[in-house]
Amino acid sequence: MLKGFKDFLMRGNVIDLAVAVVIGTAFTAVVTAVTKGVIDPLLAVFGSSAELGLGVQLVGDKPSTFIAIGPIITACINFLMIAAVLYFVLILPMKTLKNRFGTTKAAEPTETELLIEIRDLLAKQNADARADRTAEVLADLDPTVGSSTER
Repeated sequence: MLKGFKDFLMRGNVIDLAVAVVIGTAFTAVVTAVTKGVIDPLLAVFGSSAELGLGVQLVGDKPSTFIAIGPIITACINFLMIAAVLYFVLILPMKTLKNRFGTTKAAEPTETELLIEIRDLLAKQNADARADRTAEVLADLDPTVGSSTER
């Protein structure tokens, strides 16, 4: 029972996923700090006031009706930065290593190749059946032929 669990954990995909989650979580803090320190102030320049940031005030003098667009843009930038770093730091190098050192998988036969193989097997099977029937007919016609063929 524990051996199966260990085999499951030691599969390449599970290890890769665990590493990606840990590094992604650690890198998220860095990206969040950059966006709060650099990108948010830049977005606030275009906003109506420093505390509200970039967005639209639906009803004047009511801050509760403010639609904040800045945090959405910030979250999108966070996502793109994290995705780019994870791709170039983890996924691309792992893909290169797997291509260089990984086993090459045998090419799967195409549908046409499978159909040709089935056709050939059926033709051989039909030829064997015809040969058996021919031997039986010849044995019935000439008893000396039947003694040389095995049934």
